[in-house]
Amino acid sequence: MHPLTRLREAVRPGVPAPRADAAAPARPTPTEPAATLPEHAVPEHAVPECAPAERAVPEAVDRPGGARPAGPAVVSLRDAAVRVGGRTLWSHVELDIAPGEFVAVLGPNGVGKSTLVKAILGLVPTAAGSISVLGRPPGHLAQQVGYLPQRRSFDAGLRIRGVDIVRMGWDGDRWGLGRPGSARAARERIARVVEMVGASAYAHRPIGQCSGGEQQRLLIAQALVRRPRLLVLDEPLDSLDLPNQAAVAALIGRICREEEVSVVMVAHDANPILAHLDRVVYLAEGGAVAGTPAEVITSATLTRLYRTPIEVLRTSDGRLVVVGQPEAPAVHTDRHPPAGEGAARADR
Repeated sequence: MHPLTRLREAVRPGVPAPRADAAAPARPTPTEPAATLPEHAVPEHAVPECAPAERAVPEAVDRPGGARPAGPAVVSLRDAAVRVGGRTLWSHVELDIAPGEFVAVLGPNGVGKSTLVKAILGLVPTAAGSISVLGRPPGHLAQQVGYLPQRRSFDAGLRIRGVDIVRMGWDGDRWGLGRPGSARAARERIARVVEMVGASAYAHRPIGQCSGGEQQRLLIAQALVRRPRLLVLDEPLDSLDLPNQAAVAALIGRICREEEVSVVMVAHDANPILAHLDRVVYLAEGGAVAGTPAEVITSATLTRLYRTPIEVLRTSDGRLVVVGQPEAPAVHTDRHPPAGEGAARADR
């Protein structure tokens, strides 16, 4: 393979623009092992419950960093729904994301978590309702959106430096068109975001020699380099060990607050990011509920959402465990398709 081809395959997300009329091929969702609860796990009763399970959108929420910021919504979903392959993945989603808010998209495998962020990006059409991003239809202001797709490993032999990976975000090789400006402005901005994510010590190493956590920080810097107003992250903690999950989660939370960047993040486990979240969107087979973590992640709310008994437990170390959560039917892949495949597919 030509070296340039290998480089592009390594750094591009490979997310094709889907066709609205394409059906998702059936693929089995991998079976996950049953969770083993730590000792002294007790039912979660300390969290107040949200009365209506559907469309639970609070007027005001308590933020980890203070009061909810004012201003026009960066992302708005109004009774939004998406269908793939004749199946409604989720519906009746109501959500406003304010400037500087951190929102997680949660749920089991197969419910359309990644499909929701694709809809926000304009890659998947809505079947009902509407979505707006910065007051426009999705995809119309791509230069103001930073996007980090599901993680793809770099070849250990890849010699391109981390700082050059970040530079590709400025040059437009990742998302939208390139940002106009002088070479000096590019150098200054790249140095700024590399410092912001704490990657200065290894940014000039070959990316293949960086650890998984270091690579993820550099990719976050790439998504931030053009000063986006919205940062969309698809499972950025996937495959990281627990210390790196905590460190990257804290980094994203800090950037969200300090840079006033709105963050929409897909996650399979809320625990690493729980302390940094403003609100969550919890997806189920065909339905959804949105609100603060305290409102949504409760036994009563999730039982109503899934229409089956769900128990939310808090362990002795403060972690939340959801017991009884069903997996959705396997009608789509769990990962983004390789570049060049045109069929629309729902992800997690």
